[in-house]
This record gives sequence, C-alpha cells and structure tokens, in this order.
Amino acid sequence: AEIVLRLAAAVLLGAALGIEREWRERPAGLRTHILVCIASATFALVAIEIINEPIFSGDSLRIDPLRLVEAITGGVAFLAAGFIVFFKGEVHGVTTGAGMWLASAIGLAAGLGLFSIAVLATLLGVLTLTLIRRLEFRFDLKEKAQNPPPSSPAKRRGADEE
Repeated sequence: AEIVLRLAAAVLLGAALGIEREWRERPAGLRTHILVCIASATFALVAIEIINEPIFSGDSLRIDPLRLVEAITGGVAFLAAGFIVFFKGEVHGVTTGAGMWLASAIGLAAGLGLFSIAVLATLLGVLTLTLIRRLEFRFDLKEKAQNPPPSSPAKRRGADEE
C-alpha cells in the first residue's frame, strides 16, 4: 500500500507540472513529466527495497543515499539537456529542461516518502511556471513581441517559444 501511495503521488505531482507545460504546448508535456516523476520514484523505491532483501544483508552492502540522488540527477540532467536548443542566436527549452529536472526531484521525494517536500516543490514549481510568467509580462521583463501571453493571437499561431 505504501508503494502504491508513493507512486500515485509521483503521478499526480508530475502531472501538476506537466499540465502547465502541455497548456503552453511545450515538447515535454504531461506524459513526459509524469514518466520522469514515476521513474525517479521507482528508483527510490528500488533502492529502499534492495536494503530489505536478505541477499544484500551483512557487510556486502554499503548504504549511501547520496548515490541515488546523484544518479537520478545526472540521468535526468542529460535527458533535460536534450530539450535545450541554440537556434538563431537564442536559447530555447531551458524552462522545459528545468521542469523535467524538478519533476525528477519531486518523484525522488515521493518515492522516498517525503511527501511534504514533494508537494511543496510541486506547488512552488507550478507557481513559478504560472505566476512568475505573468509578472514577467506585466513588468516587461520579457519581450512581449517575442513571448506573447497565452491568450494572444501569436500564441495560437505557435509563436510562443521559451
């Protein structure tokens, strides 16, 4: 039951990030963020279960939880880097890559049963993706012509690139 709860939390929290990316029509959307979150949670659960297996008991197993974090971080950073593109003097996809990295951290927290961290990170991620974007446009921190708000006609034509 605990494993189901942890994986379900990873699905729901990954979906919370992915919905915003899907709404903005980014390459890594709902399914990608959910899968990254589930994968990280699964790695965490496997690490926990390995510790409980009799075959790994005794002095042959050295537990180092930071190795798990490092492995997941490195793997997802490699995956997220694939979304970052330099095109015509501009960098695109950085927010998408960062979102995938965050989904990985949320999945790791959910897989380890650290639900308060997972939920708080999800809420902060969703707020960052939505509210801060609005503030950027309100205070002209981004070029409006380059990144029109989601309700503008340019957005519907696909001109909104991050």
